[in-house]
Amino acid sequence: MASVQHKREARLRRHRRVRRVVQGTSERPRLCVFKSARHIYAQIINDEEGRTLVAASTLSKELAQPGARVKKAEAAKAVGTLVAEKALAGGIQRVVFDRGGFPFHGRVKALAAAARDRGLQF
Repeated sequence: MASVQHKREARLRRHRRVRRVVQGTSERPRLCVFKSARHIYAQIINDEEGRTLVAASTLSKELAQPGARVKKAEAAKAVGTLVAEKALAGGIQRVVFDRGGFPFHGRVKALAAAARDRGLQF
């Protein structure tokens, strides 16, 4: 159990270190990613106002497929596509990427690649 807690604390330490530099503004809001064992979440946040502008996750109603088994990386791609579409519909084209202290590979990388493919600029 101690190793799980250590991993969580290490991730939070990395996240705090990155957040000292990465700030979301009204011109370039922050695309923040969080992943759990089962789901992945993405938000576009304006840190100046403290507002979440766009949010999407594997729990979003737009992605709901009852009974369907989807691989985690494919679900992350779908979330990246959805958050990019919502952002572009809201007039957001440029963002700064906040990986939340997670390594940039696997599901986090798939989400970022899908968002870039749909037109978001990092």
